[in-house]
Amino acid sequence: MIMSKPLQDATLSVGYIAKRAGVKVSTLHFYETKGLIRSWRNQGNQRRYKPDVLRRIAVIKAAQHMGVTLQDIKETLDALPDNRTPTKKDWANLSQRWRAQLTKQIEYLEQIRDKVDGCIGCGCLSMTQCPMYNPDDVCGKSQSGAAFLPSNPDAQANHEKTDKIDKNH
Repeated sequence: MIMSKPLQDATLSVGYIAKRAGVKVSTLHFYETKGLIRSWRNQGNQRRYKPDVLRRIAVIKAAQHMGVTLQDIKETLDALPDNRTPTKKDWANLSQRWRAQLTKQIEYLEQIRDKVDGCIGCGCLSMTQCPMYNPDDVCGKSQSGAAFLPSNPDAQANHEKTDKIDKNH
């Protein structure tokens, strides 16, 4: 029987790839369902991978480690011609794109870090400028009191009771 070229190149088992990449088999299946990697099926309906999937997994893991979302990783990898595995030059371009995203995230986290000393942490106290829940008191223009409360209805009811008690004292 003549095999197609992709299947001829796809000789590595899911277990082998998982071991070499340092991930669980279920992670490979997950990556595949998300369209991040690709496998082929042999005559026995077993998944087979081409060797270059190891580099693709390494890129995915490195990007995740930097805090890049799987959706962003997928969009970036999908932009490569013929859905190919990133080359060294591709990695330089990918990492520059992600570097800009990381810089923005770092700047945002630094702003929060520098303002967090005034925060009680629960978000229930209405501060005029909470850097985490109500930056620049945006919600204060439309309502009084805390801007964002827990979505749990019991917590909401407890907060309202506490609010009434505080106003009476």
